[in-house]
Amino acid sequence: MTGIHSVVTYGKAASSDKKAAEEFLKKFEKVISREGYIPQQDFNCDETGLFWKKMPSGTYIKAEKRKLSGHKPMKYSLTLAFYANASGDLKIKPLLVYHSENHRKLQNITIERLLVFWKFNAKAWVTRTIFIEWLNVCFGPAVKNFLEANNLPLKCLLVLENAPAHPPGLKDIIHPDFSFIKVLCPPANTTPLLQPMDQQVIASFKKLNTKHLFKRCFEVTESTQLTLHELWKGYFDVDQCLRMIDKAWNEVSRRTLNSSWKKL
Repeated sequence: MTGIHSVVTYGKAASSDKKAAEEFLKKFEKVISREGYIPQQDFNCDETGLFWKKMPSGTYIKAEKRKLSGHKPMKYSLTLAFYANASGDLKIKPLLVYHSENHRKLQNITIERLLVFWKFNAKAWVTRTIFIEWLNVCFGPAVKNFLEANNLPLKCLLVLENAPAHPPGLKDIIHPDFSFIKVLCPPANTTPLLQPMDQQVIASFKKLNTKHLFKRCFEVTESTQLTLHELWKGYFDVDQCLRMIDKAWNEVSRRTLNSSWKKL
C-alpha cells in the first residue's frame, strides 16, 4: 500500500478558513450555554441556485430524441433559500426569488396558498430588501407560532451566512414582535465547514427534486404521445416546478436536518 488515495478537493472547502471556524465554534458554544438555547430554537438558512428547466448533463432519453434542444439558462434559473431548526421539526416555507414578479401560471393564486415565499428580482438574487421582508413576514411569524404551540420559551438563534443580503444591525430592522430572534453570523470563508444547510441538506433536496423531475418525465412520456423534448419545451411549467420543490423539501428528513448540525 502506498498510502496515496484519489480524492477530489472542492474549491469552497479547500479555501475555507479553518482557524476562523474553530474560533466561531467556541463563540457558538458560549452563546448556546449562556442563553440556554435548545435544538428547537436554533435555526439556520442557506441559499442555492436552481436551474429548474435544465436536465442533468448526462441522462437517458427516448431513442427518437437523442439530442435535446437547449434553453437559455438564466431564463429558467431561480434562487431558493431554505430555513429549518436543528431538531428538524420545523421547516419554514422556502424563499424563492424569480426574475419575474407575476408569472402567468400563478396569477390567480394568493400569497398564502403559494408553496413558497415568492419574490422577484431581475437577476433572481436575494437582495437586502427581500431578505428583510422575508424575515418579518415569513420567518418571524412561523417561528413564533411554533414556539408558542410547543410551549417553548420565546427565543430563537438564527445562524446566518455573512452575505451582502444579510445586513449588519439586523436587530434594528426586525419587527418588534420578533425581537426575540438573535442573529449569529459565522466568519467569511467558513460556510463549507460550519453552515448546517451546506452539510448535505441542500444536496439532499436537489437529489429528491431531480427524482421527482424524472418521475414526472417518465409518467407523461409513457402515458401520452409526447416526446421528452416536447414535454420539456412546452408542458413543464413553473407551477409544476413549485410542486416538486415543495415535495422535495418536505421529504428532506429530520435525521438529515439534525445531523447537519454536528459540526456546530
